[in-house]
Amino acid sequence: MKQIQGNVDLSHLYLKELPSILTNVSVTGNFSCSDNNLTSLAGAPRSVGRSFWCSDNNLTSLVGAPRSVGLSFYCNGNKLTSLANAPSSVGGDFYCRDNNLTSLAGAPSSVGGYFDCVNNKLTSLAGAPSSVGGYFNCSFTKLTSLVGAPSSVGEDFYCGDNKLTSLTGAPSSVGGDFWCSNNAIKFTIEQVRAVCDVKGEIII
Repeated sequence: MKQIQGNVDLSHLYLKELPSILTNVSVTGNFSCSDNNLTSLAGAPRSVGRSFWCSDNNLTSLVGAPRSVGLSFYCNGNKLTSLANAPSSVGGDFYCRDNNLTSLAGAPSSVGGYFDCVNNKLTSLAGAPSSVGGYFNCSFTKLTSLVGAPSSVGEDFYCGDNKLTSLTGAPSSVGGDFWCSNNAIKFTIEQVRAVCDVKGEIII
């Protein structure tokens, strides 16, 4: 496999497709193709040593995405309806906010940093990572249940501005704050503590 040392930045170039020369290439640093007119990731590198950005395009799927990403993966601000073909794990952050996702199926099984799926059409967290080292933010979706949420979240957990009537399925431990305001019912601090060991504050 051919290797490109360092970073590759193809952002803000009005691209409609990625150059085919990058297919089956390994990029050791960061790769960005954000802020273009891409409808497909065909031609993306096979692997990226650090972070991968494809934000703010017109992508409806992640077909063609790198098979491995060493650090973070950013696919926010697209028209994605599925996370199929996303990396199986990322050591850093995973941002899929501001899309048309109705499911998190295909999301990485573990995320070392932050996981952000704000402003999608999710009614369930099925398919979410089982553990998240940073914060987990699923606010401003259409959640009616927390079933499928990570079992542990290293920092803050945000599930406000949804349609929740129950906290069943919430993480068993949250290392930071627990935010659950503006849901279908107003939860109490006691209800939160009954399902989750929260190290920080509880915002209801």
